[in-house]
Amino acid sequence: MIPHAQLADKAELAAFLATHPLIQSVQIMITDPSGVLRGKNVLRSELEKIFDTGRQVAGSILGLDITGKDVDDTGLVWDTGDADMTARPIARTLNPSPWLAAPTGQLMLTMFDAQGQPAAADPRHALVRVIERFARAGITPVVACELEFYLLQQEAGGRLAPAGGGRASERQKIDAYSLQRLDDLAPMFNDVYAAAAAQGLPAETLMSEYAPGQFEITLHHRSDALRAVDEAVMFKRVLRGVAQKHGLIACFMAKPFTERAGSGLHVHVSMTDEQGRNLFASEDPAGTAELRQAIGGMKEVMAESMAVFAPNANSYRRFVSESYAPIAPIWGINNRSVSLRVPAGPPASRHVEHRISGADANLYLAVAAVLGAAGHGMRERLDPGAPVEGNGYAQTGVRTLPASWREALDLASRSEFLEETLGRDFLKIFLAIKNQECARFSAEVSELDYAWYLRS
Repeated sequence: MIPHAQLADKAELAAFLATHPLIQSVQIMITDPSGVLRGKNVLRSELEKIFDTGRQVAGSILGLDITGKDVDDTGLVWDTGDADMTARPIARTLNPSPWLAAPTGQLMLTMFDAQGQPAAADPRHALVRVIERFARAGITPVVACELEFYLLQQEAGGRLAPAGGGRASERQKIDAYSLQRLDDLAPMFNDVYAAAAAQGLPAETLMSEYAPGQFEITLHHRSDALRAVDEAVMFKRVLRGVAQKHGLIACFMAKPFTERAGSGLHVHVSMTDEQGRNLFASEDPAGTAELRQAIGGMKEVMAESMAVFAPNANSYRRFVSESYAPIAPIWGINNRSVSLRVPAGPPASRHVEHRISGADANLYLAVAAVLGAAGHGMRERLDPGAPVEGNGYAQTGVRTLPASWREALDLASRSEFLEETLGRDFLKIFLAIKNQECARFSAEVSELDYAWYLRS
């Protein structure tokens, strides 16, 4: 069966209303091309109509930059008279939001145009199209998203510092894999797991990462890649909401501190056939020919896809040698210094971990680009070359990735792969948004300008 947009039905609404009689308000939300959730509050009484005929929403909501400013070059603002589109509910996303003080629910929506077709600017539809292409070939992608993030607290004067207990100097230690840090924040993380359970989200392992205040929580893999990404989007909202309830900030910036490790989005991928067998499973630690071909595709189009994996100015500050952030399109086995890692484990679990994306990437687009690249490599039977051994940062003779946002956007604008994978119309809209952001960001005079140049 070919996947579709997985829209919710009225049976889901009836079950929710029966289970949650106290919820009178629901936050409805759409993911825009930058990965920002945008929406509004509706009353319980409005839900039936939303599930019947959808909700009319200004199409320009998909043509905003990351600050919420209109991007006229998307063609979604004045060219259309800021016309409405129809937003429809996504299955299994009507859930309680237990971190809010009043009983409140949330519902994710996806956008359709006036003809009832998937809206070109909705990033979720880009992922749907990639999954459908695999389905036509009898292949099902299996996906898990691994999220790194910082928990920060605001100190006197507005300074941001790592969250946790103990003296301020103690909180500045790296202390990777620290159990004490988990204990210090146990009340918050207990609420995270409770909220995830209330929303049916498969949150698993929690660990303290390679910087003070930095953590990682993994989500269980799904053979429904679209659901896996919906869950990751909802889980980021859980983390933000619960952190705020505890007086903290959950930060998904790629590089919030100059001297500290950046935060990544690691996408774990395997493929199953129509009998449910893992096409990458092998006694060989390097996996099957199909796995290596998928890696070959990921390597080949990584540079031109960087505008998706690293979509903001801050994203490029993460790529520092020997920082656990990969800096080149190379692969390896059981090696965290590369961008494409085949983890150790039993043969049946063989898969690839795509490590290049920042935590600031739009999850739908990042996974669409990863899967699209894997499919490209499998169709073309691309050879990834020999795996890197040892320190991947010390390797020479490899093609480097774009070092700046502008370079990445220029490469993306010439990418036939992104045009085919994300859709020509979507790519035009995405680049219009990011080019406007890039121009605005580059024109801003910062405190560093004054510190360096005011009297020089």
